[in-house]
Amino acid sequence: MNQDFVRTLGHLALGTRFKRLGDRVQQQAQELLATQDIHVPAAQLPLLAAVDRMGSASIGALAQVLGVTQPGVTRLVGKLARAGLLQTGAAEGDRRVRTIRLTPTGQALMTRAKATAWPLMDAAVADLCAAAPGQVLPLLAGLEEALDARPLVRRVDCGKGTP
Repeated sequence: MNQDFVRTLGHLALGTRFKRLGDRVQQQAQELLATQDIHVPAAQLPLLAAVDRMGSASIGALAQVLGVTQPGVTRLVGKLARAGLLQTGAAEGDRRVRTIRLTPTGQALMTRAKATAWPLMDAAVADLCAAAPGQVLPLLAGLEEALDARPLVRRVDCGKGTP
């Protein structure tokens, strides 16, 4: 059976298809990163990029910027701190809040990644999206905004089970 079963499910499996596509892109991005001697999981780069851009940030600020949960950011920060790429400390003025910043090793990694791997990755993904030039990123943004504005459960009459 060569038919893609998940694809046959249409809108019902949209999230599965996005997840599957995201997994494939991240796995292939990992291979690309390795060619540039960047040995950090591709899924961790957005957090490192956020800390790099912000200089330092709290867990809550990182969760908000990345659009993910605070527990997820906390776990990821722990992994990256154990890898020697991030350091945590108490915020000035409020010792209950942890601030996150890059270590010198993390800064060196980000400098190298931005100079070598990121331009290659950007070019490769732009090439991937060339079949629909100028459409993929705006489409994704539109879907995210539409889901924020009106979640799926509000898009149907759940009492009757029909749209």
